[in-house]
Amino acid sequence: MANLNERVALQAAQGFLLLASGEASPAERTQWEHWRRADPAHEVAWQRAELVSHKFNLLPAALAKPVLGRSGRGIANRRASIKNLALLLTAAPAAWLAWRASPAHEWLADQHTVTGEQRSLELPDGTRLVLDTASAIDIEFDGALRLVRLRKGAILITTAPDPAAQHRPFVVATAQGRLRALGTRFSVRQDEAQTQVAVFEGAVEVRTAQASAPPVVLQAGEQTGFTASRVDAVKANGPHADDWSRGVLYANNMRLQDFAAELGRYRPGILRCDPAVAELRISGVFQLRNTTPVLESLPQALPVDVLYRTRYWVTLQAPGG
Repeated sequence: MANLNERVALQAAQGFLLLASGEASPAERTQWEHWRRADPAHEVAWQRAELVSHKFNLLPAALAKPVLGRSGRGIANRRASIKNLALLLTAAPAAWLAWRASPAHEWLADQHTVTGEQRSLELPDGTRLVLDTASAIDIEFDGALRLVRLRKGAILITTAPDPAAQHRPFVVATAQGRLRALGTRFSVRQDEAQTQVAVFEGAVEVRTAQASAPPVVLQAGEQTGFTASRVDAVKANGPHADDWSRGVLYANNMRLQDFAAELGRYRPGILRCDPAVAELRISGVFQLRNTTPVLESLPQALPVDVLYRTRYWVTLQAPGG
């Protein structure tokens, strides 16, 4: 499969998503037909966009207009969609298997962030929420409950007193269970197989989805993980458990494999760590808002090379490997 340059990939993604949205004018449709015929590389890019879109089901009918709307939040989502599709167009097919493409239900969430983005929100009751990289939530407030449904990623919540006349519990729902805030500041992270929760102020009640384990109440300074059927042993928070909400990754003798996995959550594409260097240890405080300088500094701290196959496919490996 031929390589595409980034400019052509971005143009193809923009045109393809516009036409797929059903919002293109006749003049715009004609414009993009001319663009496709103007250069063989343009046609290759377009056909690849069709292939990738079909492979990842990027544009079901219900998704097109919410993502590609031309005002408000739709503009930001449209730009993110263009960038993500362009990235897939420049990646080799093998990279598609590892690409963390967001499924449609995440694009349709009430709030979501793309890779590398963090966002602060204020909910209708005054609760403050920080949405981490590549995260998605639904917000469901009614007369009986204040509910935040975490679909993917991580959030930091600082609850506010309920302004309603009749008190409504504040609950965070995940794939593995529910967390009820007891006047608190806490973080929740949805991993593939379990939920991680850490409490910084107040307390949080943990209930698993299957309710086979009794509820567990975490106090300030405590954290745990849980699946749908069990809650792990409670342990103390580390002093840097909420650093991510300030755009910081704190590493204290961390395995390079684990460091790469965490850093990779904040940059688009793939960041691999070769097994030959996986057990090297790293310590320091690293800025997450721009991960490229972090990667560039690694060879000065550790015996590793940083190999760029493309700007979106990076491998940490032994020198000369």
